[in-house]
Amino acid sequence: MAVDRNALRKWAKVREFALGLPGAVEEFPWGESVAKVNKKVFVFLGVDDGSHPLALTVKLKDEEAHAHALTSPGAEPAGYGLGKAGWVRVPLAEKGAPAAELLCDWVEESYRTIAPKRLISELDGR
Repeated sequence: MAVDRNALRKWAKVREFALGLPGAVEEFPWGESVAKVNKKVFVFLGVDDGSHPLALTVKLKDEEAHAHALTSPGAEPAGYGLGKAGWVRVPLAEKGAPAAELLCDWVEESYRTIAPKRLISELDGR
């Protein structure tokens, strides 16, 4: 499967943003990239090798952001029961997929849901 270059640029920008958040680290459980804070995942980034379509999965507690994310082409509640807890999977290569800036906003919201207060305060102080 060929990797959509525009989607790959978005993926790289979102990954860089996520890993720039206070205390964020990248790990590779299940062979996929995830960003964690305080040992908890705040964004699933998947793989960028073309073996699966590029997508990201974020936890959106804000009802408006959650509903907006679900209107993205191909978006769906995350599998494995995570959708019930507010996790949304957003494909990046679909026609009309969200811009990187909006994806970064959603990653930040997901981070704020997961991160400890001291790290959120550090982010707010930037």
